[in-house]
Amino acid sequence: MANQYDAIVVGAGHNGLVAACYLSRAGLRVLALERRGFVGGAAVSTQLYKDFTYSNCSYVCSLLRPEIIRGLELPRHGLQVIPYEGGGTLMGNGDYFATYTNHDAMRREIARHSKRDAEAYERYSRDVMRQCKFIKPLLMHTPPDPTSFLPRDIMELVYLGQRFHRLGEARMYDTIRFYTMSAADFLDEYFESDIVKAHMGGTSIIGTALGPRSPGTAYVLLHHYMGDIDDSVGAWGFARGGMGAVSNAMRASFEASGGTVRTDAEVEQVLVKRGRACGVVLKGGEEIRAKTVVSNLDVKRTFLNTVAEDDLPADFLRAVRNFKIRGSSGKLNIALDGLPRFPAFPSDSPCIRGDLHITDSLDMVERAYDDWKAGRWSAKPYVDMLLPSLIDPTMAPDGKHYMTVFVQYAPYHLADGEWTAERRQAFGDTVINAIAAHSPDFKDKILHAEIRSPWDIENEVGLTEGNIFQGELTMDQLLFNRPIPGYAQYRSPIKGLYMCGSSTHPGGGVMGAPGANAARTILGDLGRERVQ
Repeated sequence: MANQYDAIVVGAGHNGLVAACYLSRAGLRVLALERRGFVGGAAVSTQLYKDFTYSNCSYVCSLLRPEIIRGLELPRHGLQVIPYEGGGTLMGNGDYFATYTNHDAMRREIARHSKRDAEAYERYSRDVMRQCKFIKPLLMHTPPDPTSFLPRDIMELVYLGQRFHRLGEARMYDTIRFYTMSAADFLDEYFESDIVKAHMGGTSIIGTALGPRSPGTAYVLLHHYMGDIDDSVGAWGFARGGMGAVSNAMRASFEASGGTVRTDAEVEQVLVKRGRACGVVLKGGEEIRAKTVVSNLDVKRTFLNTVAEDDLPADFLRAVRNFKIRGSSGKLNIALDGLPRFPAFPSDSPCIRGDLHITDSLDMVERAYDDWKAGRWSAKPYVDMLLPSLIDPTMAPDGKHYMTVFVQYAPYHLADGEWTAERRQAFGDTVINAIAAHSPDFKDKILHAEIRSPWDIENEVGLTEGNIFQGELTMDQLLFNRPIPGYAQYRSPIKGLYMCGSSTHPGGGVMGAPGANAARTILGDLGRERVQ
């Protein structure tokens, strides 16, 4: 006889683990299934080279909601987040732009490039923070259905309308513009210096198949600005021991509440009987029964790969196929024999202890995007590179260092054929050479490099096309449109089958909000205690 659980969570990535934790804490018998031999999805730490620890995919921590950290007692289960201290962009002319956590130091650095921009920075910070304050409370809310007359949806629409109205007339217009404009147009309203705009605008294209001049990228910039470490909004940091520490703490919290995790357990099919989910079938044929099934897979993998087509409405399937999940990112993890030199930075500057970049204008980023549109990896890529071992000594042996490099742009579909080992290496060489142009000893210090294309990320992690957000963060795929209009409240056309991954509101990043919101919906449907 098949095993019986109250709920099965498919995919033990961080959102799946968050949902599983809350369901288990509400008294349900919960099983989390993971196809790989370890939990975490994209938030994992592995040792591929000697005593170095790599954060293979996701690499920085900040978006994880503080209420989830507290509610699941993650610090008690080993999670420690260490803020980093700044950052910078290296310029082609040998100069640099540094960023600092100290506000006055940041203003002085901007003034070094443009006194006008230093004054505008106050206004920019205020306006971005205003948008953060508007959207942040919505992250842990289930989106309302604007077509519904149910009391809960009406109350949520009223709540949203009241928050919007409190902005005042001028700010209401600004907010509408902000959500539809490009990052380049938004930054042009504040700054004149190319390097200031390039550094500020870089986060607008991370993980996104758009360029800085594409409408909608201003919101992506905001999405990355909503970091929060110890109530410091906009702060980013490293999880001590790599990003796997986040997932491992969640697993420990889940198991402490009575939950069960099975690894090497790939779900092949969601069982449906009379329009209701009733369990899953694993690869190999094992059946496991449950009254509730929660998918942490992206919306395409959930409904195109694990659910029979006959169990879904045709218009729903059409919308799933049209949901935009486009691969645009690559990742390098590099073991170094020592700390590479970046001569442009002052020797005593803390900026090297944060995120570093090598594109010094938005035009340069836009040209990198042009390469992606043509089916090529960028000849001059945008990189977000960090040296976590400067802050977290657990990542590398004494005297050596670990570098993580996130890359835009790398297409999933190459114009000249499929990704091969040779093309992957050529992509990696392009990135390494771009960094080495600013660091004369960088290549000599490389001991090992893990190179991941979007194809590798898809096949290893299970993210369609290697898209780190499980779907574009554009206006047509946000709030009650995410992932599909009419199904933005974590439910599906099949009773008892729910979604909790980043394809749902509020989207991607190691945030945990989709998992918590989905658990709240499920417990509400079951008449159980709601997630706080």
